[in-house]
Amino acid sequence: MNQATVSIDPTLLAGNRKPLADYRATHFLWTCQDGVATITLNRPERKNPLTFDSYAELRDLFGQLKYAYDVKVVVLIGAGDNFCSGGDVHEIIGPLVALKVPELLMFTRMTGDLVKAMRACPQPIVAAIDGICAGAGAIMAMASDLRLGTARSKTAFLFNRVGLAGCDMGACAILPRIIGQGRASDWLYSGRSIGGEEAERSGFLNRLVSADSLANDAQAWARDIAAGPTFANGITKTMLHQEWNMSIDQAIEAEAQAQTICMLTEDFRRAYNAFVAKQRPAFQGN
Repeated sequence: MNQATVSIDPTLLAGNRKPLADYRATHFLWTCQDGVATITLNRPERKNPLTFDSYAELRDLFGQLKYAYDVKVVVLIGAGDNFCSGGDVHEIIGPLVALKVPELLMFTRMTGDLVKAMRACPQPIVAAIDGICAGAGAIMAMASDLRLGTARSKTAFLFNRVGLAGCDMGACAILPRIIGQGRASDWLYSGRSIGGEEAERSGFLNRLVSADSLANDAQAWARDIAAGPTFANGITKTMLHQEWNMSIDQAIEAEAQAQTICMLTEDFRRAYNAFVAKQRPAFQGN
């Protein structure tokens, strides 16, 4: 007996949300083409600092991406010659000085929720880093999956330079996974500025490119990823994040179950058929 083919409107599974390709951002720029969405932090005259409102909108947008069937990869970039200078001194740092513990904790939890949302969304995030990448900007770069930078980029986890601990927005958990415990300790205790070449040698930046080609190279990298098996890439991101909390045996079993699910996808079948036909597979994300 032949199995019936069932078609389900993906908008129903996404809670009737509109496709995020049509999202209209308020506190940054958003574009989406061919499954590649680009978030541009757009306050170049101030080196693209974050505000309370942009923090909250970014948190909510990355949360919605979990249900966005029309977005396959996200590029995060800053307008002008800088990535992000962190929290705006006048619009965030100044007001924080006047707050009490309950309100301060609400703020730090909100900023942490941004990182959680970035890590929980299934789309790989490519951060394109030029110029200043400091404070919360460095954290957003850290929370991304891949980092493309320039030689003139300057990354600084500068929290201790303003009297704060380096344990901000998950830095003490995530940064050592990327660059190792020793380097992370140096960066977080000193708050010093890390040039592009050192950041690449340390493993924080995946690649160095010229400033002139940064945006185009980030888009090209994102398009390459978007052309791959979208569902399987989401599983890869999930397992990369979750397996740090597992033993080796637990991780191997979890990967066995995850790969079994991927073997049920049409993309897996497409890849096999393309191999037999000596063609390149055309993945469709299902």
